[in-house]
Amino acid sequence: MNKTNDNKRKRRSKQGLSFYFDRFSSTATKVTGSSSAFIIAFAVIIVWAITGPLFNYSDTWQLVINTSTTIVTFLMVFIIQQSQNKDTMALQLKLNELIAATKGASNRLIDIEDLTEEELRVIKKFYVKLAALSQHEANLLVTHSIDEANDNHRSKITAKKKDKKK
Repeated sequence: MNKTNDNKRKRRSKQGLSFYFDRFSSTATKVTGSSSAFIIAFAVIIVWAITGPLFNYSDTWQLVINTSTTIVTFLMVFIIQQSQNKDTMALQLKLNELIAATKGASNRLIDIEDLTEEELRVIKKFYVKLAALSQHEANLLVTHSIDEANDNHRSKITAKKKDKKK
């Protein structure tokens, strides 16, 4: 048997229900996000509306669509959230790789999604400061990180002071 397939099978058995729910939610999200799914859902609504006179617009007739849509919506929330969590994590990992691989990028931003809201506000203030410092630059690529921005800004101030003394 192929070693790759054997490794995949071992991972699946370790992950259990989570693995299958992940596969199901990915597939369901793709299928329900398609134009075909929209057309089918729209057609169901049209059929339901057309059958209204046949059922004298009864409470049961209304209950069928209300119950159906509520159940579908309730289940889709969990399916979509699973797919969104996976996509978000993958995106975060890709961004972390770019930060780690980019010379001059601040590694402080790796795993920033695990910080508290207050910690994120503090870091945002640094980037607002960085933006203010870079507004005076002719070249947009002069600074790469908070630390570099502060160092560059201090060196510019020092250089200007030296020029004024001359």
